[in-house]
Amino acid sequence: MIGVDEPAERARLLTLGCADAMSAEVGLRELEARARRVDEMFGMLPRWRTLGALTLDLFHRDGRHSGRWLGLHPREFGLLWRLADTPGVKVSCKALLPDVWRLSHGPETNSVELHVSRLRTKLAAVGCADLVLTDPRDGYCLSEEEPFMLAVEKPANEALDSYLNASQNWPETAVFEDEER
Repeated sequence: MIGVDEPAERARLLTLGCADAMSAEVGLRELEARARRVDEMFGMLPRWRTLGALTLDLFHRDGRHSGRWLGLHPREFGLLWRLADTPGVKVSCKALLPDVWRLSHGPETNSVELHVSRLRTKLAAVGCADLVLTDPRDGYCLSEEEPFMLAVEKPANEALDSYLNASQNWPETAVFEDEER
């Protein structure tokens, strides 16, 4: 976002999820450096993953179905995000422990099974009960019956989108008088 002169407004945009916000007094070199940083940032991880009718949001660390947040516990979200890395491929409990729990040893509890059970309950409440499958030989995977892809479009009802749609005074193109500006 260019042309946001108030620091409090720039901070608000960044909090809403805007990649960058700056005043109108920005030089081309600075703008180029910021654009490169934002481009690199977006190449790291997708913000959204779509699993059928369910959207996972990495910034919110939650899932959403028809505009309704699921209220996932951080480990439930971590499990679902990790399984979404390789849909249809079994991930063993032994592999989930370091990936989601950051543990290098097996705990003496059924923590993985408990979190999967709670996750399934929340998924069932929105009609996605069969999304997480159990492999009888130890492990879990995402069902391949639901279409899986990285989200191409942002889901509706995002606070940043609402802010941008409400802002009618943004210029469509910026014209710079010289190279430094």
